Amino acid sequence: MDVSALALSTGIVALAEMGDKTQLLSLMLAARYPKQALAIIGGIFIATIANHACAAFLGHWLTSFMSPDLLKWILGLSFLGIGLWLLVPDHIDDAAESKVADRALQVFLLTVGLFFLAEMGDKTQIATIALGAKYSDVLSVTIGTTLGMMLANAPAVWIGQKFTQRMPIKWVHAVAAVTFIAIGIATLIWG
Repeated sequence: MDVSALALSTGIVALAEMGDKTQLLSLMLAARYPKQALAIIGGIFIATIANHACAAFLGHWLTSFMSPDLLKWILGLSFLGIGLWLLVPDHIDDAAESKVADRALQVFLLTVGLFFLAEMGDKTQIATIALGAKYSDVLSVTIGTTLGMMLANAPAVWIGQKFTQRMPIKWVHAVAAVTFIAIGIATLIWG
């Protein structure tokens, strides 16, 4: 297991996820189904594993037919782009305006579906593709990005809106943006 890929993936995604639409979705689900925290967290976990495993494999697969020089430019520019994208705040969509579910299985399935779809094309999914391309250990990237998602979203479910009210989201996004931009620049300079 590549510990550096695991640690970097965890940290980057945890920071990038702060204030993201999927974290807002976590807050909304927790507010709507306050007695179903475990079902929501379980749904987030399953959706994230599925989504990020596919994204990490996609990133790794792309390295098999691209030259190292082309890959260096694509990865460097991707990390820079993600860093800049993090500076744009997310707003929750009305995708979760569905029928109220009472039972844990219904909430779990609702969470899996909403979270999987909300992650499509999201900055954390794009970051996972880039990390999968940068590191050859897809398992470490998948575990790391999933851990990062859980670190950001499980507290959001348990603590609810107080979590984001006490944490300056703009600062967290700025730190994550600087991290991605630094990785992008380092990738462009040193490969």
